[in-house]
Amino acid sequence: MDNPLARLPSLDLLRGFVAVARRGSVTQAAADLFLTQSAISRQIRGLEEHLGLPLFHRRHRALELTADGERLFRLADAWLTQLGEHLESLRQRATEHPVTLTSTIGLISLWLLPRLGDFQAAQPGVDVRVSAGNRAVDLEREAVDVAMRYGPAERAPEGAVRLFDEEIVAVASPSLGLLPELERNDFSRLTLLEYDELARPWLRWADWAAPLGIKQLKPRARLGFNQYDQVIFAALAGHGLALGRWPLVAQQVADGRLVALRTIGHPMAADFAYWLIQRRGGDTPARQQLIQWLCDEAARTRALRATLG
Repeated sequence: MDNPLARLPSLDLLRGFVAVARRGSVTQAAADLFLTQSAISRQIRGLEEHLGLPLFHRRHRALELTADGERLFRLADAWLTQLGEHLESLRQRATEHPVTLTSTIGLISLWLLPRLGDFQAAQPGVDVRVSAGNRAVDLEREAVDVAMRYGPAERAPEGAVRLFDEEIVAVASPSLGLLPELERNDFSRLTLLEYDELARPWLRWADWAAPLGIKQLKPRARLGFNQYDQVIFAALAGHGLALGRWPLVAQQVADGRLVALRTIGHPMAADFAYWLIQRRGGDTPARQQLIQWLCDEAARTRALRATLG
């Protein structure tokens, strides 16, 4: 079977030819490629023998391209330039480490992952490694680039960027057909979806309801989970009523997958917020691109919250 690749001259012959054509001099081309003049001359002769035609007119102390040489130079010069730029970009990517991002399981699952494809489309050259866990990672010791953390303002480290505030509201799937006002619904027919986290009382139904004047909660059943994203996935599936954290459910409410139920008072706001911090040192353009994108997405989330009212 005929193989066109086997008929092509070697890359060394083409590279030597392009170097001489650019410079008009074997001596200068040899210096550019860190070769001897005789090696460059052999490459030119080898390419001419391969093609069966001359590529240069040999003048006294000068070289001029033939018509065939001129056509080959225009093609080979552009091709080698493009090939070199692409290979250089591959080398740079091979030496760059991925940007590492850590956050809580709930924030990663409900807020980051649905948006991450947009970042990959906008910045295909940036490799991102996401680590989800509820343990506060030491960025310096574990060499993690960026963290999105949840906590009160007094515990936010210096330089932390406030992404959005915490706010709690009751949410449910529209398939449950609940009344818009939470208090008017018959709790005896509802299943309450509980987040089993004692350290976050504002995410537990009993602690949440009392300040709003809901004295007794006697639901049909309770369904508990040890991860917050599981609570919201259960609500999306129509399994019951959940306490939604506005920044994490705003998009689902806007899309109509969840309904936010009104209360006599206002949605409970915990004295917590979501923060973005980055590791000191080791800064790269890729890290800054990710940070800027996270801040832009947080601004869109705040705007969406304001639109929802």
